Amino acid sequence: MSTAITRPERIRALLDAALAPSVLELTDESAMHAGHEGAKSGGSHYRLTIVSERFEGLRLVMRHRLVYDSVHDMMHTDIHALAITALAPSEL
Repeated sequence: MSTAITRPERIRALLDAALAPSVLELTDESAMHAGHEGAKSGGSHYRLTIVSERFEGLRLVMRHRLVYDSVHDMMHTDIHALAITALAPSEL
């Protein structure tokens, strides 16, 4: 029996641990980028919608920084591209 964790599961676990989101929607869009340079190197393309209290009062660039910091070890190896929608609960 294999217990290997998938890329999306690892991304979710890292984001959960760092940002305790109330909403975390992660979509693998890699198939839409077949043949793209990043796909050739094994990196995947993801779309993320995340809502976290940690984003309250932060500008968009800082929200993205928190997300990227959370998955830093996966960037450019497991993740080639990450499209982020980062919201605070008050923005819902």
